[in-house]
Amino acid sequence: MLKIDNLTAGYGQSQVLFDVSLSIEAGQVLALMGRNGMGKTTTISAVMGLIPRWGGGVSFDGRGIDRLPPHRVARLGVGLVPEGRQIFPTLTVEENLVATAAIRDGEPARWTLEAVWELFPRLRERRRNLGNRLSGGEQQMLAIGRALMTNPRLLILDEATEGLAPVIRAEIWAVLETLKREGQSILLVDKNLSAVLRLADACAVIEKGRTVWSGTSAELGRATDIHETYLHI
Repeated sequence: MLKIDNLTAGYGQSQVLFDVSLSIEAGQVLALMGRNGMGKTTTISAVMGLIPRWGGGVSFDGRGIDRLPPHRVARLGVGLVPEGRQIFPTLTVEENLVATAAIRDGEPARWTLEAVWELFPRLRERRRNLGNRLSGGEQQMLAIGRALMTNPRLLILDEATEGLAPVIRAEIWAVLETLKREGQSILLVDKNLSAVLRLADACAVIEKGRTVWSGTSAELGRATDIHETYLHI
């Protein structure tokens, strides 16, 4: 589905990605892992076309998307839950969701308002509230719901549980488990190793803008040397 080969990218004159490679199959959950500042968010930004790709290749369903702008990447079926949520603060919960609603050509719309309400009952209760009147956890639920309303074939989540209360984190992990059972393809960035190993089928670890390890979650669970070298702060 998504394939990244030897990706290089950066900001201005500063190179951040030097050699990132990974691939995600349809229906698979892949976790992109590494310590802070190693290039995880930059990788996502490059995939989405939010920053220029300097070299290497990015393809989606066999089609090169290296030169596509963000809106065209999204229209192909890539939904993003960005770090920091970035919901529309002066729109209501319902307006936030409706604003991103889309139907993939020739595909039934799995995600509607009612489907999001079922996934996140709290959002139904807050449907008339402005985005800036929600708690951090509710904003994160809204960010996920908003991405789902694009009816994505691939859902990308950048630090979806960071900074949230434990009970909210547990609720979001449960939602991701539900999406996985339904066959949703997911690229996930998160630092919670135990939760990632329970959810993800495969993992890729990056260090200073390079992929240094990739394999199944079971393999990563056994690779304590990788935990110590590349994942622990």
